[in-house]
Amino acid sequence: MFKQYLLLTKPGIIFGNLVSVAGGFFLASQGNIDFSLFIATALGISLVIASGCVLNNYIDRDIDKKMERTKNRVLVLGLISPTAAIIYGCALGIAGIALLYATTNLLTVMFSLGGFLIYVGLYSLYLKRNSVYGTLIGSLSGAAPPVIGYCAVSNQFDMGAAILLVIFSLWQMPHSYAIAIFRLNDYRAASIPVLPVEKGILTTKKHIVLYIVAFVIATLMLTFSGYAGNSYLAVAAVIGIYWLGMALSGYKTSNDQRWAKKLFAFSIVTITALSVMMSVDFKNPAPNHEIFLTSNSFFSKAGQPKDHFCTIAWQI
Repeated sequence: MFKQYLLLTKPGIIFGNLVSVAGGFFLASQGNIDFSLFIATALGISLVIASGCVLNNYIDRDIDKKMERTKNRVLVLGLISPTAAIIYGCALGIAGIALLYATTNLLTVMFSLGGFLIYVGLYSLYLKRNSVYGTLIGSLSGAAPPVIGYCAVSNQFDMGAAILLVIFSLWQMPHSYAIAIFRLNDYRAASIPVLPVEKGILTTKKHIVLYIVAFVIATLMLTFSGYAGNSYLAVAAVIGIYWLGMALSGYKTSNDQRWAKKLFAFSIVTITALSVMMSVDFKNPAPNHEIFLTSNSFFSKAGQPKDHFCTIAWQI
């Protein structure tokens, strides 16, 4: 029974997100690592992500049974009741938010709640089944973990956090489109309107190339804005260009599924390498960098606080 409840949380997704959480956390720490804060942040966000995954499993149980990849999930097989899954998911989410509230800061909590709502409320409940733009909106929640890690340390949403948000949002798109191509028959069977189903594989390849180009540019901005060093820059450039080359090779391939699987696998290598490099090759940015959000200001410049209360943010 424990294994079934564990599988509901999608442990692989949690682990993958923890890598990016660590990247954002260590980038903001600049070598002064508070390990107790890191453990609390990692555990808290893991619980929130687990909650979102459990509730996503509950919402998707009708379409999961139509897809080869998901037909053996716990709820599809009836090994756990839907009611128990809802209670379990809510309990995980409450525990995660409570831990983040007790150990981090309000900005981190707000990003966590926002990302959770995007993933469960906007993406899972509606956009996934009804819009080709579901992947785009879902990318916002998927890009939040590194921002959560960053904000847990800095207690501010500055240029560094904004660049992380853009990097990981852009990365999500070719990563997800690659899955949609090599799982095309599953998405068709479940009537999920992903881009390859709605617009075709060739159009999807064009989108993949454009998103990777934008992604490569965004990754370099961490160095150009003073947040990461030249070693990070070199790795980001090489790995990004190689990923772009893989994407362009899709125009010549005779096997789209095989090509998409390789592109997907390398996307994981790419984001892992970047997360590691930003963790070890960080810099202290210039003191006049912009701060967009803190726990007690809506918009300010460093050293110029304003009397506004932060009311928006997001996550997972």
